[in-house]
Amino acid sequence: MSHDEETPGDGASDRHFRERPLPELQHLAELGPEEMYEAAEQLCRRAAGAGLRGDAARTVGRIAETLADTPSRDCVMFAADLVSRLLPPGGTNLGEGDRLLRSVAAKLVKVQHLRNLEPLFGDLPDGIGSPAAELRACVLGELALIGSGTGRQSLDAYAEKLLELGHPLARLPRARLDIEHRFAVRIRGLGSIKTAKQLRSRFPEVRSTDGGAVAGRAAGDARDDRRANAAAQPFEAGGWAREPEVRFFTLPSPLGPDDFGMSFLRELPLRCLAGEGSRRGSALACATTADDVLNALFSASYVGGANGHGQGGAYARLYAWDSLYALMGLPVGVPFLEAVRRAADHRWLRFMAFTD
Repeated sequence: MSHDEETPGDGASDRHFRERPLPELQHLAELGPEEMYEAAEQLCRRAAGAGLRGDAARTVGRIAETLADTPSRDCVMFAADLVSRLLPPGGTNLGEGDRLLRSVAAKLVKVQHLRNLEPLFGDLPDGIGSPAAELRACVLGELALIGSGTGRQSLDAYAEKLLELGHPLARLPRARLDIEHRFAVRIRGLGSIKTAKQLRSRFPEVRSTDGGAVAGRAAGDARDDRRANAAAQPFEAGGWAREPEVRFFTLPSPLGPDDFGMSFLRELPLRCLAGEGSRRGSALACATTADDVLNALFSASYVGGANGHGQGGAYARLYAWDSLYALMGLPVGVPFLEAVRRAADHRWLRFMAFTD
């Protein structure tokens, strides 16, 4: 693996506990895996009844992440047990508990040999509401992103049971699709686009047309809150600072092949374009492809915004697909490969404007 690649589990999803060191961790770092696990058990027992909260909950969570990051079968079971059984419900807020489960799952898949993970799947789940089932669903989701885990009887049986029980992650393909080839892959020089020069250098610019402006003025607002919420999910889950704007419009006649560009977008009543033209720099729109769109949606929740945290590869993938389906207006039951085919038939734009 080159140093320019980033595997699921790296990045912003690991930041939180590193950024907030606790005094207890300085001592715990000197302990071996069994001693760390015993220390976490003691913290949990001490908090039984009152609920594990605050610094104690964060310490137990950090121990679980450290154990997940230590290659050995025992460490796998210790980490899984801490987040599945010993961390009492309500010990952390819902978002923090979800983040911890997803972080531990990502670390387990990144660090541990598959043979060390297999014992996690010895017993099939009775339901999908428990932290134990959720952790294993996330592990299977992370394995899918690296093309591993299929063909193992216990893992396949667990995945089938999760699908039968209706777990949302279980409906995703058990292997990465070709359209997902950029997920969590970092290539030097191809980071996020922040300037018009970067956008023009990487995507073909679409020229403005009079027909585009005419079509934009004729567009009718087609509000659909359900679709809008699904489309915004990667950004909401990733904790982006501003509320994303998702809008749907209908046209009285088909849009000409050359008219889907900035002249069309400028005529739509979009908040993100309010005041466009009053600042230095002209707005521009560039044509892009479905894989670029899907990767942007994945990255939104995988990396997380400045005020949020990454959600791990398994859920970032789910949110990206749910968002793409919503943008295209596809029912959930449409097979993924059919969605890939339809996405290629759509026209997609990246656009940038300079506003307040």
